[in-house]
Amino acid sequence: MKRTGATILLVAALVGLVVGFLVDTVLTSTGRPTFVPAASLPTILVLLGAVVVAFAVPIFRASRGRSGRRIDPFRALRIAMLAKASSLVGAAATGFALGLLAFVFTRPFTPSLGSLGSIIATAVCGALLVVAGLVAEQLC
Repeated sequence: MKRTGATILLVAALVGLVVGFLVDTVLTSTGRPTFVPAASLPTILVLLGAVVVAFAVPIFRASRGRSGRRIDPFRALRIAMLAKASSLVGAAATGFALGLLAFVFTRPFTPSLGSLGSIIATAVCGALLVVAGLVAEQLC
């Protein structure tokens, strides 16, 4: 397994950015309100990052001889793949939220603070998920 590179993360973020911008454009052109992520999404992204790192720590300890337990190679691979997938999802979520922000800031009106806060929190927590996924992948 190769480590997650910056290129694939940038591609995922760019695709998310374009999709986020297009979703709001299509919704607005059909007369519907713009998309606002649920308030629980940032919390879920951070919790997912914490779980991924928590799963990777025992693998790290066992591989460095700091634990008496044996490493199950299949478990280590599953956790490494979960970490890789988490970083990709985090990059896509960050890009999507940045696309929503780009659309909102190109409009001639001032957005509501509630929707803007949810979008910004999603972008920040998506970036935290990328970091957590990369850290967990390094630990495995």
